[in-house]
Amino acid sequence: MNVLVKGAGVAGLSVAHELMSRGARVTVLDPQPASPAAASWFAGGMLAPYCERESAEQVVLELGLGAADWWEAALPGSVTCNGTLVLAPIRDVRELERFGSRTSGFEWADDDAITTLEPDLAGRFRKGLFFEGEAHLDPRRVLIRLAAKLAEAGVVFETDPVRTATAGFDWTVQCTGYSRDDQTIRGVRGEMLVLRTADISLSRPVRLVHPRFPIYVVPRADHTFMVGATMLESDSVGPITVRSMMELLNAAYSLHPAFGEAEIVETGVGIRPAYPDNLPRVVREGNTISINGLYRHGFLLAPAMAMLVADMVSNERRAH
Repeated sequence: MNVLVKGAGVAGLSVAHELMSRGARVTVLDPQPASPAAASWFAGGMLAPYCERESAEQVVLELGLGAADWWEAALPGSVTCNGTLVLAPIRDVRELERFGSRTSGFEWADDDAITTLEPDLAGRFRKGLFFEGEAHLDPRRVLIRLAAKLAEAGVVFETDPVRTATAGFDWTVQCTGYSRDDQTIRGVRGEMLVLRTADISLSRPVRLVHPRFPIYVVPRADHTFMVGATMLESDSVGPITVRSMMELLNAAYSLHPAFGEAEIVETGVGIRPAYPDNLPRVVREGNTISINGLYRHGFLLAPAMAMLVADMVSNERRAH
């Protein structure tokens, strides 16, 4: 079975890996594979199905439950399974209670428990929610590692669409994300920061409840932290706005004043593809399958979408 996968973001690479593992010959077409042109490059990398249930449908939880295991099996050592800590300032404690009422898989944490989980946050928060069963990964490292693994295993990476146009693939899988040409998909702008400071350590993603949008701080290597993310109904790819920069920096400072002295290493903007219901879809037309609408759940939902596509291809092959 010879399959062309269009797109080398998280969806495309996940599909390529799943198909390759089932014996398909795979070519990945993308003019800029594993590059900052992909929305996946700006992701938080949180494998947090329980937390996402706060604002997403039950199906997102169900599809995302196996994501951490899938990523760890694909790239051993890539997943950190330390859970998620959700906090709120005293003034927003009702928002924290509302968050808990819409989710599951957590335990309430008092100030002593918060101190045990994150010593550098000692005395700063009185109440929190600890989602022990969640995990996170570094999206950029994962994208690069997964592409390298696929190439080593024989997956062909092609940047010129002309060379694939007449190659006679049995299947084509579209994983190209947001496009203004697709009127069924809208773009949702997400803005993020990367900060660096050696004055604070975190062992897991920390979310701060916010009346308008969720804010999170995700620890990464070399004393860096990803702070995200806005959710704006816009497909503008321009630089981060002053308002968003202030809100994200204020959130980081609210978590710990040490972030006030941190270096701003990077700002970034990614356009998330979303359907009107914010749920992903796998659509087949003949021997073309499209995956789209992963919204803010790319790394969480890509494994389930990839397995669904591979099942469709495998079942068709067995039928013949």
